[in-house]
Amino acid sequence: MKLKRAFDLVLVTLAAVAWVPTLLVSMLAVLVFAGRPVFYRSMRRVSPGRTIRLVKFRTMVKNAAELVNRSTVPVDDNVRFLNIPPDSPLYTKVGRALERCGVTELPQLLHVVRGEMSLIGNRPLPENVIECLVEEYPYAEGRFLTKAGLTGPTQLVGRAALTDEERLQLEISYCKGSLRDYSLLLDFEILLLTVLIAIGIKRPLTHAEVLAKVEKRTGGAPLDVVLAPPAGGPRIEVATEPIVIAEPAPVVEVPEVTHVTEIAPSLHVPSGVAGAPQAAGQSG
Repeated sequence: MKLKRAFDLVLVTLAAVAWVPTLLVSMLAVLVFAGRPVFYRSMRRVSPGRTIRLVKFRTMVKNAAELVNRSTVPVDDNVRFLNIPPDSPLYTKVGRALERCGVTELPQLLHVVRGEMSLIGNRPLPENVIECLVEEYPYAEGRFLTKAGLTGPTQLVGRAALTDEERLQLEISYCKGSLRDYSLLLDFEILLLTVLIAIGIKRPLTHAEVLAKVEKRTGGAPLDVVLAPPAGGPRIEVATEPIVIAEPAPVVEVPEVTHVTEIAPSLHVPSGVAGAPQAAGQSG
């Protein structure tokens, strides 16, 4: 994945003329209209076995994390991802504007520079959300096979437009596809489409469109599903490759041999070998 890391660093550097001023203006807007703290920090899983204190702009009221989290909000309609609707009263006015513009996660570019995250990948999650997902979908850990990112395939559709199962399918497809055959073009396309969708130039894609795009750019083969290992148990991988049953070979009918009329002169069978025919004139 060295190419992916190089893509992150080059793009972050080249785009600094755009994102640095946006970061500063957004910081000032939160400070003026919502007060301190400007940033919100929380522990999130970003890769296998790695949890970091993630930073982003504070877009909600100060005690939102205590009011709404996976421990306080029951699972509703089997939605185990914690998706807070954009019209929630928890958002501040400036926070809702930042969410609408898609710049809430802009401070996470710091994590990208450090190598803790990537520009493109699945969003980081709190551990209690991961535990809730694994209860229903044991293979959910597969979404962390590559580093978490600022944006990913899910953002091209929209979290609210996907079921948990559809979202996990997109996220795991991206991870497994990137490991199998990393596509620089796919990452660039996801980033570009994210920007175009955020500013309203491009409509959000469907689940099927994003899945087809990921599989096309990364080889197009169906993917394995990685199941979470049981406590103390081994890692389990279940292949979802289609089973191809070959056509049976045609049966060739061979006529039954009833007797041997002649032994070819070139065929020499030593006498005394079990099962060898005896020469004419020899007694049994």
